[in-house]
Amino acid sequence: MSKTKKFDRRDFFRGTAALAFTGAAWGAVGEKTEGTVWQLDPNKCTQCGRCTTHCVLNPSSVKCMNQFNICGYCDLCFGYLQPGSRARGTGAGDQLCPTAATKRAYIEHPYYEYLIDEDLCIGCAKCVNACLVFGNASFYLQNRQDVCINCNECSIAKACPSDAWSEVPASQPYIYLTGDKSTTI
Repeated sequence: MSKTKKFDRRDFFRGTAALAFTGAAWGAVGEKTEGTVWQLDPNKCTQCGRCTTHCVLNPSSVKCMNQFNICGYCDLCFGYLQPGSRARGTGAGDQLCPTAATKRAYIEHPYYEYLIDEDLCIGCAKCVNACLVFGNASFYLQNRQDVCINCNECSIAKACPSDAWSEVPASQPYIYLTGDKSTTI
């Protein structure tokens, strides 16, 4: 009995993007208004999790960021630790992130730095939501322009319940959580 791979929309768009980048074909999928890119406004985002499931890329081009100038460097970080975890450690059972994309690094007592491994981040927003509810909201989502293929009609934007997606000038591709551009992406 042979197993056949299920072909889904992500496979289709991934193939289309590969053709586009090699210059073989691009067609209507890649035609964009000149000078604009799709971006998520973190100030409107409701952390619904649709960025993970609706992006044509797998994993999604949406990644979690930590805006360090508002981070509390907390020992008990709700964006990092699973609610009710027994220890404040780096064990898989203690971490909130389902892919272990959030990394905890000791600075000095009682401060820790929380970095995001973008290769592991799927944009699920679990850490963003927890940091928003219980912390100071330094975690937020961004559409990484170096990963996004800028579909003509962004499927995440269509599925977004809070209308947090828009086309922004390519010269200013990121919308920051507090409007502060001192954070580097």
